Amino acid sequence: MGEGRLTVRKAWVVAGAAVAAGLSFVMLLVVGVYLVAGNLANGVGGGGKALAKGAVPAAYQTLVQKWGNLCPAINPALLAAQLYQESGFNPKAQSPAAAQGIAQFIPGTWATHGIDGDGDGDRDVWDPQDAIPSAASYDCELASYVKDVPGDATKNMLAAYNAGAYAVIKYGGVPPYSETRNYVKTITTLQDSFAAPVGRVDPSKQAAGAISYAQKKLGTLYLWGGDGTAEDGGRFDCSGLTKAAYESVGISLPRVANDQYNAGPHPARDELLPGDLVFFSDDLTNSRAIRHVGIYVGGGYMIDAPRTGAVIRFDPIDTPDYFGATRVTEDGAKALPTEV
Repeated sequence: MGEGRLTVRKAWVVAGAAVAAGLSFVMLLVVGVYLVAGNLANGVGGGGKALAKGAVPAAYQTLVQKWGNLCPAINPALLAAQLYQESGFNPKAQSPAAAQGIAQFIPGTWATHGIDGDGDGDRDVWDPQDAIPSAASYDCELASYVKDVPGDATKNMLAAYNAGAYAVIKYGGVPPYSETRNYVKTITTLQDSFAAPVGRVDPSKQAAGAISYAQKKLGTLYLWGGDGTAEDGGRFDCSGLTKAAYESVGISLPRVANDQYNAGPHPARDELLPGDLVFFSDDLTNSRAIRHVGIYVGGGYMIDAPRTGAVIRFDPIDTPDYFGATRVTEDGAKALPTEV
């Protein structure tokens, strides 16, 4: 799940220094995280309309950016969140309920609301050039149906997508259905993972605990597919380690690295804080191609499980395949689909 970036000897020089620091290292980390949290309390920004780097596969980036601005009720990050939730950006996805394509239209809805997005004379549910514009167009059509309903236009649109426009009109806003309210929260939360932040983002309160967990695993041999269980001999691969580290502080992450990327907003390189997940890929335009993940510890280093034959260790993050980072949030992790 990743290539080694330090020799074992060099890694253990770094690891030895950190272990020697012991509890002091962890306590400094905790203090540092919360000092930063306090310093940023008045300067944290939310997501904007621009997409985060590589969050949408390059083949769909222009489409999502263009059609995500079709009407005020949607934005590119929201449209990206819907596509990811529906299909994981898989244009060949088909559900047991017969939903089809990257936007998961059922045939009856497609017959009524599908559009010829690329102007080639046909409406093909399997073609993202048609399906992505159709998803945006359908969102905006729903928004127009509920435009006079009080409350947030985007949340009302999402509620109409899930429960129907009549229910939104009837209840004067998001209806009191648990499925609908969960859907609205999921998409509005998940959009933060696809938006380029317009300012600093909140530090994770669980970051220090996740690092402490990973630090205790230094020196453990790598195992492809390893989750650290007794059956695995306590060994991990890269995403197995990060998943276990955050589970130790009560946050459940997906199993694979490219889905873990969507567990929160994306700080820039110069905004990294200890506990951020850092990702690596041979394709820097596509988060779905991410192949390696580690936990940032500061000073340009991460703890990671690099590859077969190596041990969990400290590695530098500033390599040509560095893709980006995610600041894990509880809501962001909860919003992720169980399967994409």
